[in-house]
Amino acid sequence: MGLCRTHISDAVRPSIKMSVHDLGEVEAQRHKWIESEKAGRDLGEWAIRGWVRQHWNGFLRDKWLEHLEGRTFWIELDHDDFGLLQRSFQDSRLIGEIIRRLKSGQENLDVLNWALDIRLDMAEVLEILETLDINSRRIECLLETRLSQAG
Repeated sequence: MGLCRTHISDAVRPSIKMSVHDLGEVEAQRHKWIESEKAGRDLGEWAIRGWVRQHWNGFLRDKWLEHLEGRTFWIELDHDDFGLLQRSFQDSRLIGEIIRRLKSGQENLDVLNWALDIRLDMAEVLEILETLDINSRRIECLLETRLSQAG
């Protein structure tokens, strides 16, 4: 099969490096401000914790996909994954649809069920999912840890 051709030496070199934790905190503070404005009072920690519960996983997924696409280098994510989609699976007719499904919030099981339902080549689907390895890319949001330490 050999659809995945990853050569780190061929990797795109990022010019800007960003932090998912720093941007996540900015987003959580924005959420807190909006929700506090709606409520007519400062919702404080409660709003921050709500953002983490409701939005962190989707936020992180979006940033991980940006990292894979080589659009933004996120320092907390696997450095070897930066630009992976630019150097891997170029001959795959499935990678675009799998990425679209992951962007929409689907998990590995959802992708596998879709592939089984339409009788796709499971070896290729598995190779893509194993290379992307979405389950090992989840990281804890540090905002809750920071809140606990501050309180």
